[in-house]
Amino acid sequence: MSAGFFSKDANFLSLSASDQTICRGPEESLEENYEIQKTVQFIEGKGATKVALQFPDDLLVDSARIAEKLEEATGAKMYILADTSYGSCCVDEVAAEHVGADALVHYGRACLSPSRRLPVTYVFGRKPIDIDLCIETFKNTFPVCDTPVVVFSDVVYNYILGELEARLAQSYPNVVFTKLSWLSEVSSTGEVHKFGRKFSPDQAHWPNGYNFFYVGAEGPTLTNLLMTWPSCPFFSFNPETGEGRREGLNVNRALMKRLYLIEKARDAHVVGILAGTLGISDYLSSLDHLKNIIHRAGKKSYLLSMGKLNPSKLANFMEVDIFVLVACPENSLLDSSEFYRPVVTPEEMEVACNPKREWSGCCITDFRELLPGGSAHVEFPDADPEDADRTDVSLITGELRSFRLSAPETSAEKPVCTSLAQRNAETAVAEIGPAASFLSSRSWQGLDRALGETPVVRAVEGRRGIAIAYEDETQ
Repeated sequence: MSAGFFSKDANFLSLSASDQTICRGPEESLEENYEIQKTVQFIEGKGATKVALQFPDDLLVDSARIAEKLEEATGAKMYILADTSYGSCCVDEVAAEHVGADALVHYGRACLSPSRRLPVTYVFGRKPIDIDLCIETFKNTFPVCDTPVVVFSDVVYNYILGELEARLAQSYPNVVFTKLSWLSEVSSTGEVHKFGRKFSPDQAHWPNGYNFFYVGAEGPTLTNLLMTWPSCPFFSFNPETGEGRREGLNVNRALMKRLYLIEKARDAHVVGILAGTLGISDYLSSLDHLKNIIHRAGKKSYLLSMGKLNPSKLANFMEVDIFVLVACPENSLLDSSEFYRPVVTPEEMEVACNPKREWSGCCITDFRELLPGGSAHVEFPDADPEDADRTDVSLITGELRSFRLSAPETSAEKPVCTSLAQRNAETAVAEIGPAASFLSSRSWQGLDRALGETPVVRAVEGRRGIAIAYEDETQ
């Protein structure tokens, strides 16, 4: 059996199962935890002949044996994807397309963001949990049985929600349990779709009348829920520690930090748009939407794609005042405290650029909600000549800011460029954007080639040896 491993340089290396670390645990546990039969039915149902298996780093130890079992059961060729370009919670369709995969199986934690190119199924795994202790914690948290509660869970504990519902439904008539739903479905009246989950709360109490109960440890999913509904009481049960507690003590501080970042975005003149995904549906529409509102707010923008982000990468773009990250909801709230420039979400950039959008005190981390037709879309106002000199004061610097709204760009106004960089008659880089303007203002602009001024000479042999003792140096 052979499996393909995807690496950063996009090469696929053929490795045999014997080259891999042997799976820990009994064979029966492997079949159950990785849902082999369900995966076989998915592959056969799609008629796939090439299947990409996407594993996070902590599950790669079992990847070769899983691929071997699936090849034996289906006859399809399996390719193991590792080291994804962005977050491991997202489906890496780009890597799967490198081998011409017909379908993709995603293992481990997932953000459940919708994808469009390939049929996808998820295998979350099943972490152990003491269900009796979880129910006891729930009852102690909500002693009043008619309390409206929405129950969420991390995907690795989703398998126990059915049993929780069966054991709590009669005593707690106002408890709503979420169900996973990452496929495009027509929402019924009153149904809420958030973060790959759907549920139907009582609209008379939704949302401020509800409490939230989360089954799982601290992580990006819980953070997203807290920032989305910051005014609602949140409680959690951590199966790893058996601890139940009230969440949200630091939410206000986190929200104030987001408000500060919005003010930084208002002060910015040059914005770097970071493509943090290449697989989530409508991400291209979101990039275009951001470029449009940034342009209409009188700012300049870059579009950058650099895979996983780190401070060193972004520090290369000193001319950028702030970055906006287009990524899945679980990777959008990036802690940029160590970065040279701050990183904001698309919603925060919209609040900074669109005078019609106001900050609601909660976070919208799903960029698809901001697009035309989305639940949180706000039209950008038309430019008004009377407001050409509209000003306000920066809450950070105390300086006066002027706003000049522009009309949206038409296709005729967009510069057409068929080369990497435009040059003028003197072979200098033309002034086509913020990078060229920033470069022209620097005292050092790179090496001067001095064409035609440097005489041509034959190549000569250089010095030999090491820096502390070259061969031509006298001892």
